[in-house]
Amino acid sequence: MTTTIILISLIALVASGVLSTVIGNFLYKRKLAKRKSEVEERSQLILKEAEIAAENIKKDKIIEAKEKILKMKSEFEEEANKKKNIIISNEQKIKQREQTLSKEIETLKRKETEIDEIKQDLLQQNEIIKKRREELEKFNQQKVKILEDISKLTAEEAREQLIASLRDEAQSKASSYIKDIVEQAKLTATKEAKKIVIDTIQRTATEHAIENCVSIFNIESDDVKGKIIGREGRNIRALEAATGVEIIVDDTPEAIIISGFDPVRREIARLSLHRLVQDGRIHPARIEEIVAKTTKNIEDEIIETGERTVIDLGIHGLHPELVKMVGRMRFRSSYGQNLLQHSREVANLCSIMATELGLNAKQAKRAGLLHDIGKVWPEELEKPHAIVGMELAQKYKEHPAICNAIGAHHDEIEMTSIISPIVQACDAISGARPGARREVMEQYIKRLKELEELGLAFDGVEKCYAIQAGRELRVLVDAENVSDEKANQLSFDISQKIERDMQYPGQIKVTVIREKRAVAYAK
Repeated sequence: MTTTIILISLIALVASGVLSTVIGNFLYKRKLAKRKSEVEERSQLILKEAEIAAENIKKDKIIEAKEKILKMKSEFEEEANKKKNIIISNEQKIKQREQTLSKEIETLKRKETEIDEIKQDLLQQNEIIKKRREELEKFNQQKVKILEDISKLTAEEAREQLIASLRDEAQSKASSYIKDIVEQAKLTATKEAKKIVIDTIQRTATEHAIENCVSIFNIESDDVKGKIIGREGRNIRALEAATGVEIIVDDTPEAIIISGFDPVRREIARLSLHRLVQDGRIHPARIEEIVAKTTKNIEDEIIETGERTVIDLGIHGLHPELVKMVGRMRFRSSYGQNLLQHSREVANLCSIMATELGLNAKQAKRAGLLHDIGKVWPEELEKPHAIVGMELAQKYKEHPAICNAIGAHHDEIEMTSIISPIVQACDAISGARPGARREVMEQYIKRLKELEELGLAFDGVEKCYAIQAGRELRVLVDAENVSDEKANQLSFDISQKIERDMQYPGQIKVTVIREKRAVAYAK
């Protein structure tokens, strides 16, 4: 019983569950159908709305297209009207041109007919003129015959006489005219020349070029003076003997005076002192070594000075030997005036004056620089320095005008170039400038050179230096060829010859130095 009850209850439970599921499924299907119908209704509404929107859009687009078409049509019609108007205006212009051309053609035809008529008239007039010319020629011939009979001269003879008389008259008038021009030019030439010279001098600023016979060697302290003098003065004596100058060491603070008339010797002494002081080793052997090196180096300095001068003046293509001679001018003076400064000044003056006169300024500057080149020629010649300089310029292929200017600047030869008087005038301007030259200085240097040459003329003399402004002649002799006794005799002979051959103030001390050296080499 219990089992059946349990089974019945189980069956009832299962039946209730199935019934609930069936009822649930039925209700779910009804909901789905309802939702489906709602969705269909919504989709129908959406489709209707989409169709309505599409119709509206279609209508709008159609309206826009119609508006664009109408706008384009109006624009096209406007452009067509414009082109039509242009074509109409062009046609009118063409018609007007055709009318004007037709008028011009008519006028040309008229002119052609008129020209033909004028040609015919001219031909008739030419025939008339020819006839009249023939009549005139016959009449002239008759007149000429009558005149020839009267004057007893032919027409050619009369023509020659007339030409001769006209020529004489023209020559007389021309000569008088030329004479007036020359006289007027003479009156104005002096004024113009003075004006050019004054302008040239004013445009050239130059220092006074007086050369002194002393050089100042500056030192850092007076302690160096003791080293230069050396023990018992051996260093200073060795330096004076090697360079040929007088070295004055006095109370002047931080300065040593180098005295000598030859600027090359003074420069060698100054450079040698500079090297010795820098090195610090000062003794006779070192002094002789440094002086020998400086003497060799001075040639390089001469070349460098010449090149620098040529570059400063803007002169190109000068021969190396001439450049070297220009450098030598730095160590040469003329009447106390430094030759290089004088030549540079003359070159600048010549350039300015040539420019004022409209001549070749470069050529004039070159001639001005080289005009005293003969003064530095190492060989002593009896010719004037102007002729020597001209021969040197010809040797090194300088322009003939420059050679003539060099040779003629002291009137040794005739001037054949327009540059020659310019160089002569500028040389005079440079030399005549106040303070430029001292005549006494030139005579003094000449006397000292003659004194040195007199001493060198004796046998056995190696070097000869005039020092102390010519009051002492220091003679260095060869120890092997000159003995002590001969050295005494040599000093006496030189002093006697000085007394006989030279004129000098006061007295001259002759010092003969004989130094014996023994040299051997350890190998």
